[in-house]
Amino acid sequence: MKKIIVPIDFSQHSEYALKTAARMAKKANSEIIVLHMLEISQAVLTTTDSEQSSKAVFFLKLAEQRFDEFLDKDYLDGVKITPLVKHFKVFSEVNDVAKEQGADLIIMGSHGSSGFREVFVGSNTEKVVRHSDIPVLVVKNAPQETGYEKVVFACDLSKDSINPYKKAKEMFERLGTKMQVLYVNLPSISFRSSTEIEQKAKDFFNLADGNLDGMEYVNFISDYSVEKGVLNFSNKIGADLISVPTHGRKGLAHFFEGSITEDIANHSKLPVMTFKI
Repeated sequence: MKKIIVPIDFSQHSEYALKTAARMAKKANSEIIVLHMLEISQAVLTTTDSEQSSKAVFFLKLAEQRFDEFLDKDYLDGVKITPLVKHFKVFSEVNDVAKEQGADLIIMGSHGSSGFREVFVGSNTEKVVRHSDIPVLVVKNAPQETGYEKVVFACDLSKDSINPYKKAKEMFERLGTKMQVLYVNLPSISFRSSTEIEQKAKDFFNLADGNLDGMEYVNFISDYSVEKGVLNFSNKIGADLISVPTHGRKGLAHFFEGSITEDIANHSKLPVMTFKI
């Protein structure tokens, strides 16, 4: 993992993301690209009017000043930091920056849900997840001192989940973490017996790894919804992070039915990492 992008708006949740990135960067010897999306209209940027040009310069200087203050943190000592200001107005273009920079991971802070209000859905964080071709880690709280020692990868053990599984496995192995693969069995037309699930898991690992070593880390749980199953299992084992495959802009979670990734990202207190199918 060579480069991590952290989009910031100088908020507390941005700092949670930056702290998380710093810990991962120190483990993987990565560079952190701190990205601020400065909303200046194209008209202001290209105008020849001296007043408008002065405004553009003012906003750029202000962003640089806030960057200096925001990045003056002890936990960033020893980490290569590259501040970057872009004039985009939509967070979907973070993926373009990731491609330009050759980044491996995006880390963003999110408020998640508050009461009955789903903040993640329709938010800047959700837009980044939908458009990103690389993994996105969504954090809501300050990172734990222990890091990510227990990671849950939830999927339906289908062929579509193989590439996300392999990407997740490679990333977490670099961080010294073993993933627990989770399948949620639902009381519906998709219900399967234990024997059927075990065979499905064997087929999955044979295709993904070429062996059945992964069976040691596969888990089956029955629940009334995928979201409840993932959250209940993660809580039961004391997981530090939940990871899930996503179809990106086609919809965040078609690996089961409904917007499961959105639901998990909204309601989980744990960090959630998405891997595009």
